[in-house]
Formats: sequence, structure tokens, C-alpha cells
Amino acid sequence: MKVQVTAGKLIDVRTDALGVCLFQGAKRPEGDLAALDKALGGLIARLLKDGDFEGKAAQTALLYPSAPVKAKRLCLVGLGKREEFTLEGFRKAVGLLAKLARRVAARSVAVSIHETEALEETRADAARAAVEAAILATYSFDEYKTDDDKGKKPLANITVVSPDRRDLKAVRAAAAEGRTIAEATCFARRLVDLPGNTHTPTYLAREARAIARSSQKLKVRVLGRADMERLKMGALLGVAKGSLEPPQFIILEYKGGRAREAPVVLVGKAVTFDSGGLSIKPSQAMEEMKRDMAGGAAVMGALKAISALKLPINVVGLIPATENLPSGTALKPGDIITTSSGKTIEILNTDAEGRLILADALTYAKRYKPAACVDLATLTGACEVALGKHCAGLMGSDEALIDEVRDAGEACGERAWPLPLWPEYHEQIKSDVADMKNIGGRGGGAITAAALLAKFAEGYPWAHLDIAGTAWVTTELPYTPKGATGYGVRLLVEFLKRRAAAA
Repeated sequence: MKVQVTAGKLIDVRTDALGVCLFQGAKRPEGDLAALDKALGGLIARLLKDGDFEGKAAQTALLYPSAPVKAKRLCLVGLGKREEFTLEGFRKAVGLLAKLARRVAARSVAVSIHETEALEETRADAARAAVEAAILATYSFDEYKTDDDKGKKPLANITVVSPDRRDLKAVRAAAAEGRTIAEATCFARRLVDLPGNTHTPTYLAREARAIARSSQKLKVRVLGRADMERLKMGALLGVAKGSLEPPQFIILEYKGGRAREAPVVLVGKAVTFDSGGLSIKPSQAMEEMKRDMAGGAAVMGALKAISALKLPINVVGLIPATENLPSGTALKPGDIITTSSGKTIEILNTDAEGRLILADALTYAKRYKPAACVDLATLTGACEVALGKHCAGLMGSDEALIDEVRDAGEACGERAWPLPLWPEYHEQIKSDVADMKNIGGRGGGAITAAALLAKFAEGYPWAHLDIAGTAWVTTELPYTPKGATGYGVRLLVEFLKRRAAAA
């Protein structure tokens, strides 16, 4: 999508759809919107007076102006109460605007950021949020469709309209950044939306190589089965035993910081299809288990974004990729595996496989002596039960790091909420016959899964994001269609931006 920034009067903006936002309870249009309303003969003021448009959050109205207004359509979007207005609320409003523009086949849309003067954030922040929302809202996964709908032309241009020219350079830079981040999020969404017979571990490795070719500061290595055997990655190899698809251990290294600077390591679970193995899942909604590689997709999307943004920081992405299928060679309940750390795990449920492949990845992370390590995984249904789809579960070994991750999520609209990781939860995964067992019983399932990971994330600051609830939605949201959300890309980029700025 082409992104532009301009400063000027709303009446002069040429576009298929001009979006303006209004607060709930407004009696009349103000500022530049008042001039636009005057050109419309007071139409917006009448809508407000008659109660046909109240400015409630998510409320929309579509008008068809005439000269001297240059826009073909005027899209009104409600922001809700002024005192409750947030940058995330603005993202949602612009997402609704973009969807409205797409429904009427608009090819271009302009978004006014005049009303965002009520925010504590800058105009640049508002521009970034607007571009992100417009691109994210109009994402669609239709490459397998052959009907007429696929032929519809998508939204092609977005223009951010700023009140004046004072900080236009910063606004333009922020809008460009928003585009980069949103496109990386859509890249991750597509990887998750692809069917499991396409996005195999080998396919993910191929995509990682393509990302690396786009930046001189980004390198890729892919470890195959023989490499994993040499490294004694018994956990990753154990999960892969049931599938004919070969596992891949993808390593992306971005060097944007100083040569000797300790990197931030990102680890993403990538089970490209999870049947549950011999502890097979129910057939209902099993087709959604192609999303069990959303953590790996988020890490790949984040590396794609930060390399394009040229962030001054060193980052390593580790993505253990495999399928989890039942067969005569698959892991069995009661088996004991030896991880690359030398620690042993008793398998009680083969559907608790994500923590196994992450165990080997977190052990591999130690060789980088990371400044911090963050893993993302669609790890447990228990986390979705606890927190729903509104935020990810957040645990770890370092409170300062946990706070960093949480704050980054709040800033970008990808929330995470801390859960405890007390010694009592570690007791639940003690095994009578091995160092630990891979499940800790019904209670605290999201936490006992993290407790297992903690055994392998020793020696460096570590945070774990359980994104089982946030990686996939079955109900359309303001800037997220049904299916993959790309959760984690924006959070990781925001987290890394803040780290780089503080260095």
C-alpha cells in the first residue's frame, strides 16, 4: 500500500474516502472540521443535532459530499468519550474507517489526525497508528480463492492529513515506520493462515532465507536433522519423530548494534501442524492447529521489520519447526527423552509438545549469552481459558524484563498480563522417573508449562509469552479479520525499539 502524508485543509484533500473522527457528545464540528462542515452546508452539525451520529466508539456514517469538497466520500467514525480516548482507540477507529472504505470499493483513503490532539502522544504516534490500522484492517487471505471476489481491487493508497506543517518530517517518518511494521505483521499473518500442507518446516526455512536476502545485516542458518542429532536435541527430534516432514531449526541473526554487544534472543514455537500426536486432539476445530507456529511467524515478522527499520541493536531469532503427528514412530506417553541440556523429561501427554521443542531452543540460546531472551508460543489452552483472547500470558525470571515486555505491549495495542511463576508450580512438574514431566496436572496449566521452560532458560534474563489466545480470532475485530492476528510482531518491534533507544 502506498503511504503519503500531507498538511492542509480537509476540504482540499482529493481521495476516494476521507475519514474524520468525532468524539461522543460533540455539539458541533470544531477546528478544520468546522470549515469542512461549512462547505457541506452544515450537514455534519445537523447529524449531530438530530442524533443520527453521536460519536460513540465504533459508530460510522457515510456521506457523499459535493463541491467544493474534493473527496468523493466522507466517512465519519466515532471515537467515544474524549476522556477515555487512547491511541489504541484511534487504531480501532481507523481500522473501521478502512473497512468502510473497502466495502464501497474505494481505492484511496485519507485519514485526518486532527482530533488526536487530545492524546498525550505526538502527531507522529497518531500517524504511525493510523497507517498500521489501515493496512492491518484491509489484510485478507484469499490466495486460494478462485471466485469473483478475489478480483476486487484492494485499497491501494492511504494519506495521513496533519493539521499543519510544523512536524511534517517526523510524521512522515512515523507513517513509513507504521507501514513497515504493519506489512511485517501481515507477513506473519499469512504464514499462519497458510494451510499446513504448504507452511511446512521446510517452507518456513525457505521464507527465512528470503527475509535474510533483503538485508545485509541479517544472516540465516538452518539446522537439519543431522545437526540436531549432533547437538543432541532429543526434545525437538522426539516431537518430529511422528512426521515424514523433516524438522528445521531456523536461526536468524541481525547485527545492527555494536560488534560485541550482547544480543536479544527471540524464540518462536513453530509446530506447523499439531494433531496432538498419539494423545490426539478432538476433530472439532483441529484444522485451526495450523496456527501452532504463530510464535515462530511472529519472530520472523519482527526480524523482517527491524532489519527494514535498521534498528541499532543485535537480535537473534531462533525458530524450532516441526509437525506433531501420530504414527508408529511417534513419541508415546511414558517415553523419556533427553534434551540438549542433558536434562530428561517424562512424556505424559504428547500434546504438550511445544514446551519440548522450546526446551532445546532455550538451551541453544545460551551460546549467545543474551542480554535478554523472549519466547512466544501458542503453548496452552489453559492460558486462553484464564485470559481469553484479549491479552497474552506473561511469565519469566526477570521482573524488569517482564515490565519492559508488558509496557511495550500496552504501547502498541498487543497486551500481555503477568502470571505468577512461584516454586509451588515447579513442584507440579516433578517426575518420579525423570528430571521433570511435561505436564503438571489440570490446575495452573499455563504456569506449569512455563515452569518447565524455566528449567532451560537459566543464566540469562528470560520472559515467556503464551499467545495461545491472541494468535487467532474467530470474530472479526476493528483492525483484525478472522484468522491469524500476527500477534507479537508489533510488540517485539516496540520492545526492541525501546531497548535500542535506551542503549
